Order: sequence, then C-alpha cells, then structure tokens
Amino acid sequence: MNGPCQHYYRASLGGESAYSIDPSSVVFGRGSLRELGDHARSLGLRRVGVFTDPAVRRQPFFASAERALLRAGLELAVFDAVRIEPSDVSFVEAGRFAAEGRFDGYVSIGGGSVIDTTKVAALLATHPAELLSYINAPIGEGRPVPGPLPHHIACPTTSGTGSECTGIAICDLTSRKAKTGIASRRLRPSLAIVDPDVTKSLPSSVVASSGFDVLCHAIESFTARPYTARNASSPATTRPMSQGANPFSDMGSLEALRLSGAHLVRAVTDPSDDDAREAMLWAATLAGIAFGNSGVHVPHGMAYAVAGLVKDYRAPGYPDDHPMVPHGLSVVLSAPSVVRVLGKLLPERHHEVAKALGLSVDAADAGEALAEHLRSLMKACSLPSSLSEVGYGPSDVEALVEVTLLQRRLLENAPRPIDRDDLSALFSDALS
Repeated sequence: MNGPCQHYYRASLGGESAYSIDPSSVVFGRGSLRELGDHARSLGLRRVGVFTDPAVRRQPFFASAERALLRAGLELAVFDAVRIEPSDVSFVEAGRFAAEGRFDGYVSIGGGSVIDTTKVAALLATHPAELLSYINAPIGEGRPVPGPLPHHIACPTTSGTGSECTGIAICDLTSRKAKTGIASRRLRPSLAIVDPDVTKSLPSSVVASSGFDVLCHAIESFTARPYTARNASSPATTRPMSQGANPFSDMGSLEALRLSGAHLVRAVTDPSDDDAREAMLWAATLAGIAFGNSGVHVPHGMAYAVAGLVKDYRAPGYPDDHPMVPHGLSVVLSAPSVVRVLGKLLPERHHEVAKALGLSVDAADAGEALAEHLRSLMKACSLPSSLSEVGYGPSDVEALVEVTLLQRRLLENAPRPIDRDDLSALFSDALS
C-alpha cells in the first residue's frame, strides 16, 4: 500500500481490517447551477422543497436556480427562513414545513446551515420523531435513521463546510447551550452541485471563517485515529461513517491542505481573485468527502462548546440578530493548541500536514510550527486568533470543558484518549 505514513495503519489484535469508501456524487464547475433543473428531473422529482436563507434568496444566482427548476417542469415551494448556525427550534420549524409540503425531493441553496437544515427537515418529514431521538448520544438517543430519505440536491454557496458531501447535520441545542448533531449515511445528499461563481458575492469574513473550516476538516481527518484502531465491526454493515483516518480520506485531506495553503489568504484578501475562490471551493469539497469518511476530532468537539456558550460576540459579515461565533472560526480558535499537543504524539502525520501547507520544518517541530502558522493565517485573514477575543476568559474554561465532554463521537475519533484535564489545558492555552 502506497501513500503517506502507511505504517499508521498497522493491524491491531481485534481491530478493523477494512474501511468503507462512500464517495459523494458531485457536479463541479462554473455555471453548473444552471444544470439544476436537468439533474432534478433526472432523479424523478416533481414537487420540490427548496431551502435557503434570506440573504441567499436575494442573490441573482438563486433566481437563476429557481428558473432552472421551473423550466424543468417542477413544482416548487421555498423555505427561506433557515437560521444561520441552526438551532433545534429552527430544525423543527423546517421539518414542519417539509411535512406539510409533501415533497418528493429537496434542493438546498446556501451554506452549511442551509444544507444541514434541509437534511434534518427531510428526515423529520419522512420518519417523524422527536428531534432528540436522532441527536447523537449522550445528548440525545442517537437513534439510527430508520430508512431512506427522498433525493436531496445540495448547492453550496460558501467554501467551507463540505456539508454537501457528508451525512452530518449540526445545530445548537438551546436548552443545553451546546452544539450537537445527527450523523448518518442516509443524510448525505444525493447530489452536490458546486458552482464557484456563487462565491463571488461572499464577504471576506465569511470566506475566511469557512476557509478555516476546510483547513481544520483536512487536518483533523488526516490526524484522526486510524481505522485499524477501531474494533472490527460485527456485522460489517455496522461500520460507522466516521471510521477514522484511512488511505482514501488521506488523499482528499492532503490535496485540500495544499490548495488551502496556496489560496486561502488570496481568496480572503482579494474578492476579485476568482481562481483562489474556486480553489477554496474545490478544497472544501475534497475535505468534505475526506472527513465524511473518516470523521473529525478534538478541535470540532471544542468548537461546539465555543459556539454553544457564546456570550455577545457578533462576527462581521454574518447576521447580527443573535450572538454567534461562526463555525469555522469556533473550530480554528482551538486548533493551534490541539496540533501543538498531538504533534508530539504523531510527528510524522503532522509533518505531512505542514508540508502540504508549504512549510519546511523537521518532523519533531511540526506541531509547534503548525500552531504558529495557523495563528499567522488567522491574523492575515483579519480573524480573532484566541478565545479571549470572542469573549471567553479563565472562568469559562470549566463550562467549556463540560460541554465538550458531551461530544463523545468526536473525542473518540482522536488519535489518543482525551480527558477532562486535557481539555482544560487546551482551552486554557487557546485563551491567549
């Protein structure tokens, strides 16, 4: 077996000896959103629920997509009340719309919030149940999605979440002040139509936050515990979607890192750099496919606490009707602290990450170099680079740790066990 760090996948007694490859169906290219009607019709759709948010609905490309669906002879109903950084309440509201609409398929046009909302709306309409019954344990019951969902065509308009290629949907659980979600292969959209032209109107702050989500997806996917470290699945069909790092996910992660290293700052600082924004959208797609098959780990687990316990921070370029730490920002704020620690455990894997980002360092110094590089990129993109800059202080560490400990699915995908003391040290380091 060829590829980087293949000894990372040494067999272990009783461990997994195979991994699953679940690639997404993707159409990528400038102007591809105009093909939406053709693809919807080819899937046999007749009555479609179209999900978006108010800002996206005002964009010319949304009207173009709507016309493409109507030209294909489809009946449409539009839900444009998607909440940026969705909550359990907004998920349920969207599910009610989907149930009342009696749709045979769905189209999402927007960022990760829109795509995730569409996934859950389709789930609640097709297999009605309390939302908490599907939410990941231990916060919810973690009940499996009981059957197939209608076709969902996801059309991302931001270059970061990769949600168009994953079976994951994330929300704020308002009663617990925690971010959490649902994970199932059945949530993965049937098709992603990824059109770089739609990113031209994105504010630089949104490009920055979503771009760091790409970086962290790729880093975490590549440094997740190896699939061989998991107990073998029995029966084999129960193999989890987040199965750990594997040679397939490695390929997407490293290319996403290479593209991000070369284009992220350009895409943020020069809105007219179409090549850079297209490269970041492709990187987001690759990273989405990668972590959709491997999973992410500690920085994302910590991010759900950072976003869920937000006080009064409001990010430029995002809706200001409620406090919010945008997802990509909430992830990268803790990422330097995590790579600094895990780089000592996995110097070769972190060395591969550093090289993909264009750094020239020794393996022994890779974790520290990556931490400093991430912080320098955050500053170059005019983002906060510490938790204190988004309103947290030492007195918040205990609460942040408690919420993160609920993210069992993510913490168990880390390359080594992560306990309360580890998280306390990581959050304390990320404050400064």
